[in-house]
Amino acid sequence: MSGRRRIAAIAALLACALACGGEAPPAAFRVALLTPGSIRDEGWNQRAYEALERIRSELGAEVAHQETHTPQEFESGFRDFAARGFSLVFGHGFEFQDAAAKVAGEFPGTVFVTTSGNTIRQNVAPIVFELEQATYVLGVAGAELSRRGRMGMLGGKEIPSVASTFLAFEEGAKSARPQIQLARSWVGSWEDVAAAREATLALIQGGADVLIHNADAAAGGFFEAVKESPDVIAFGANADQAQRAPQNVLASATLDIARALLLVSAEVKNGKFWARSIRYGLKDDVVGIAWNPALESRVSPELRAKLDGIVADIRSGRFRVPRAEF
Repeated sequence: MSGRRRIAAIAALLACALACGGEAPPAAFRVALLTPGSIRDEGWNQRAYEALERIRSELGAEVAHQETHTPQEFESGFRDFAARGFSLVFGHGFEFQDAAAKVAGEFPGTVFVTTSGNTIRQNVAPIVFELEQATYVLGVAGAELSRRGRMGMLGGKEIPSVASTFLAFEEGAKSARPQIQLARSWVGSWEDVAAAREATLALIQGGADVLIHNADAAAGGFFEAVKESPDVIAFGANADQAQRAPQNVLASATLDIARALLLVSAEVKNGKFWARSIRYGLKDDVVGIAWNPALESRVSPELRAKLDGIVADIRSGRFRVPRAEF
């Protein structure tokens, strides 16, 4: 049989199989990610993109990514990927939930997941990272180690999920040292490195000798500023960021974003997804605390035992960390 006849015969057999009730090849599992900033921020967005790559390699998914900055771009990004037949679209942040809810009704066959928020629909759900559990513990550590009795917090945009991590940091600090003073500063951007540097320097000049950030790519300015002050203790956020300022960063409140996004993606792929608030914290090994080995000696054995005890109580459920309701 010639090559042309062989191809024709195979095509005829496939057509017959479909016409006689045979099953079509399974549709590809396709997952997309929208981020509010650069995937090279060494934190929030980069970790999400790394998760997307793991979804491709471990779940065999076809993946795509788009950087978006405005509510209009959030909505158009969701709609574009859903219209192209993507099974799952992640909107990486609290700010994506309104757009997800608006688009979801048009595309019931697509699952929309935001990595924060409280909006739930039949095919919309938030992943809630309880990073507050880690920032509370770091607040305790910072208050115990502050020499001046003043601490500072630098945020990107003032959104409820970030404000909640600062609330927990502050509550942790005050639980250890009720008279501690704390100041918050907002950059107003996730990417303005220069503004973040100036805001951090202002916190230091105001007396803060322990600082934490939650500012995504703008955190580059935070780390530049703390490196100019050798006596300042800094805490990283969303990833182990000790390398950003090795002489300052004592620890980081970390998120294993890849683990969380993989778990949800597997649910969708296996047809086991159901819409609810999907919460991950210390007990799930999604939230963690990464200590800088080079500076860990600054934490006395007594303080470390206290901190480890708090972590154990959080993991077991004996202690619930204060967090904002949103």
